Amino acid sequence: MIGTIVGARVAGAGRELLPDDGPVDVFLDDGVIADIAPTGALKSAGDVLDADGAWLIPGLWDHHVHVVQWALVAQREALGHATSAAHAASIMGSAPVLSDGRRVGTGFRDALWPDTPTLAVLDEATGDVPTYLINADVHSVWLNSAALRREAMPIDATGVLREAPAFEISRRLNAVDPVEGDRLVAAMARDAASRGVVGLIDLDMAWNEDAWTRRLGAGFDTLQVEFGIYPEFLDRAIAEGLSSGDVARGAASDLARVGSLKVITDGSLGTRTAACSHAYPGDPHNHGLLTVDPATLTDLMTRATGAGLSCAIHAIGDVANSHALDAFATTGAWGTIEHAQLVAHADIPRFARLGIAASVQPEHAIDDRDMTDTIWVGQTALPYALRSFADTGANLRFGSDAPVSPLDPWAAMAAAIYRTRDGRAPWRLEQGVDAATALAASTRGGSTAGARIEVGAAADLALCAENPLTASETGLRAMSVTATLLGGRLTHGG
Repeated sequence: MIGTIVGARVAGAGRELLPDDGPVDVFLDDGVIADIAPTGALKSAGDVLDADGAWLIPGLWDHHVHVVQWALVAQREALGHATSAAHAASIMGSAPVLSDGRRVGTGFRDALWPDTPTLAVLDEATGDVPTYLINADVHSVWLNSAALRREAMPIDATGVLREAPAFEISRRLNAVDPVEGDRLVAAMARDAASRGVVGLIDLDMAWNEDAWTRRLGAGFDTLQVEFGIYPEFLDRAIAEGLSSGDVARGAASDLARVGSLKVITDGSLGTRTAACSHAYPGDPHNHGLLTVDPATLTDLMTRATGAGLSCAIHAIGDVANSHALDAFATTGAWGTIEHAQLVAHADIPRFARLGIAASVQPEHAIDDRDMTDTIWVGQTALPYALRSFADTGANLRFGSDAPVSPLDPWAAMAAAIYRTRDGRAPWRLEQGVDAATALAASTRGGSTAGARIEVGAAADLALCAENPLTASETGLRAMSVTATLLGGRLTHGG
């Protein structure tokens, strides 16, 4: 355990209470900040971590991660660079075969491809090896005939499964041997800690309590975790008395806790299934898909709220966001709307009025900018409206939705502030937020209640080589984290 951090410069919230911008020593005791003093003013205590002038911030959180699926990306073929269906099929034709006899690729984005996925194209390239291509948004999966037969799924001319069937395929692919899966999760956590991350929200589509109890029992101690509960497990959670904030039962530590009921109420932009008020171009009858009707959503949220569970409601299109906000208002539930990518002007201020956080993924705006300008060109609601949320007092919580985008809070902050990547002109820069808001949104409490560096605060901290409040877009994306502490214990660096 670290007793004193010496020679740090404070960049996170709490810096405004210090007498000047000079280096300070931060004294830790029993997992909390016990004192802060100008460097050298007080004698160091316990094990010393020399910050050497690095910038001290609260530890970072990713508020939306599919942990196992993100960990498994390390074994899967990357498809983000595929420029067409034929190109993606060709990549998979030479991809390695995994130990279970499958080829699995991930991260393709087909919405603007010049051709469309077909079963014939994929079969020709991949033959008899069961082959699976997971869309970057995870709302569709492209399978060859061998994979469709293996999964006992209907075979049609496209080989593409969307929404519920696609999620089922992902569940099956994620059901790897626990020993191997936990090894990959541990590696993922170490990588996250190297970026200053101290905690995440795990929204894997599984009964997550058992998995985290097992991992903690095996010595996992790198991150704090809050895990979601999906509707198919709600009855079990209620019957077994789970409430948000409870420590995972039987766990070796308090690092894993019960999170929210997670409900997916519509599709996605890339799959053209996000529920929107205006039709998709060239498809006048397609307004997307409500995967959970408003009455069912209200019932689920009522039951969860009565049991002490917060709610995390996936809503991407403006229609889905309106229904989600209505359900929060009707039920008195608390929690988040996940994604909130396209929101009606009149609905933006409802987030703050209802006390509902907007759990958003800023990198999605950069990933989706061309799709948004093409597929949502006819929509009248606001896309990726971070500044509008902040200006109306909504609490922003940043995340990655990994594997949809990489688990990297610095990339999220860069996207939120500068609204660009790879040298392109900024996209809708008027919806960018300031650096202090972005940093707070990347901590546990979010932009309106973010973690602070002050006496009595948890010693969940990170040291950065550059001041994140003044760093450029490229500086944020390349940020070097020299140390990460969880409860005063080093999880990275030092």
